[in-house]
Amino acid sequence: MSTLTTASATPTTRSSANPHHVTFPRVLRSEWIKFWTLRSTIWTIGAAIVMMAGFGFLTVFFTAQAIAQNIGEDQGGMPPGILRDPSVILVGSMMAQLAVAVLGVLVITGEYSTGMIRSTLTAVPKRLPALWAKALVLTGVTALTAVVAIAISWLVTLPTLRANDAALDLGDPETQRILLGGVLYLVGIALLAFAIGALLRHSAAALATVLGLLLVVENVFALIPATFFQKVSPFLPSTAGQRITSTQASIDQLRAASTTTVLDPWQGYGVMILWVVVLLAVAAVLLRRRDA
Repeated sequence: MSTLTTASATPTTRSSANPHHVTFPRVLRSEWIKFWTLRSTIWTIGAAIVMMAGFGFLTVFFTAQAIAQNIGEDQGGMPPGILRDPSVILVGSMMAQLAVAVLGVLVITGEYSTGMIRSTLTAVPKRLPALWAKALVLTGVTALTAVVAIAISWLVTLPTLRANDAALDLGDPETQRILLGGVLYLVGIALLAFAIGALLRHSAAALATVLGLLLVVENVFALIPATFFQKVSPFLPSTAGQRITSTQASIDQLRAASTTTVLDPWQGYGVMILWVVVLLAVAAVLLRRRDA
């Protein structure tokens, strides 16, 4: 009589959770580390701060001199009241936006130029978390950079403003909106550049597109008197986004003198963010479909 011996195999119990599985916080931490390993990060952040503060100081200082020498509005110069406009210390943002645009492009295209994007997408197979993590890191760093740049710009212009009895009232809601708008505007430019970089995946092409849009296309549209260009111009990203750094009085004055659409501050910024959302959505779809 044969005896059937059954070997009872006790399965080795293992944790079903992989201790190294991909989570968004880990992806975010990885992108944070990669962000600060780029040499361009420090240079562009430094350039943005210097340009914001430098151009802000020069504008306020020489405007005050012009007013003191009576070469203001009557002789084609800036009106004396310009120093009481809270947006005067944000003049440098027109130059700082170029630095943050470069930063936004290089955050994404840098990995394509070096081939590191293949490693990133291998580590994050779903792909989109990597894109959102990059955008989130860029948003946080740009916002902090803008806050520091505006604070320094305010500090370096404060003596001149006080000497001309034009110090900003930081408790005024409109002043607060304009200063916050300076931060939001630079964040919007950085994300716009990031989205274009994600679409084109090539540093030179993306930089040419972003800078061409900001410096050439929008100015050309604003200058050409044809109806089509005049109607489209207010809805271009930078033109619309700048409304958030304008006083309501200047917007009302522009609206009274213009036959085209003049957006309110938050309407303009909403249009800018809509550009960013649409471009990022297209970039996300293409990231899922295209090879690295």
